[in-house]
Amino acid sequence: MEIIGYIASILIGISLGLIGSGGSILTVPVLVYLLAVDAIAATAYSLFIVGFTAAIGSVTYFRKGLVNIKTAVVFGVPSIVTVFLTRAYIVPAIPKEVFTVGTFIVTKSILMMLLFAILMVIASFTMIRKEKKKKEEYFGPQKFNYPVILIEGAMVGIITGLVGAGGGFLIIPALVLLSKLPMKEAVGTSLVIIAAKSLIGFFGEGGETVIDWGLLSIVSAFATVGIFIGIYLSKKIDGAKLKPIFGWFVLIMGVYIIIKETLLK
Repeated sequence: MEIIGYIASILIGISLGLIGSGGSILTVPVLVYLLAVDAIAATAYSLFIVGFTAAIGSVTYFRKGLVNIKTAVVFGVPSIVTVFLTRAYIVPAIPKEVFTVGTFIVTKSILMMLLFAILMVIASFTMIRKEKKKKEEYFGPQKFNYPVILIEGAMVGIITGLVGAGGGFLIIPALVLLSKLPMKEAVGTSLVIIAAKSLIGFFGEGGETVIDWGLLSIVSAFATVGIFIGIYLSKKIDGAKLKPIFGWFVLIMGVYIIIKETLLK
């Protein structure tokens, strides 16, 4: 299982490098089901793995001038603040036994996995649906819808903090629609935002997670290899064409996790 887990870790990076999102959607299931990491710890580990991998991948986009710093700051600051507060205060405050339904006890770990599975299902639909082709509208001065960007940035930060997901599937559409960025620039800017908020969220841990730095380093290394493969493949393959296929995979995984954490317990 460990070997399969490490191979799957490469896919985390490939997804980030190829389509700019989806890496974190794979990270938690890989850690929990293949590498036997506790669900709570897995959400913390995911923040580091995805953050570190995204940071490495963003360097290539920086060199190509495909990172919009102003957008990264405007969207990133509320995300960073909320993810830090979520990991430092909200997650530690969740009780070990949240509630019961009959004889079924919903523990903190089960709740985290269910929240993550629901996020996977939502993410899958954003990946599967066909986007309407629009004419390029990215010329002229950039205009920000500040209230909407700040609110969405804060929401993405809370989601990231709770379930350890980078939220690229939410960030990229927001950057394209609200900040009027071209897709490639949105991907590069998204990686910078994901890196900053994920790593700060990880280091904002409330202290309840014991970190296995050995495992974390190995998975991060494999994911880093994957992101370079993904960036290389992005030159050969249109990531948009692969997105629906990946979306169906994510949907199946999300439904599987919901069934496993409820009916199969």
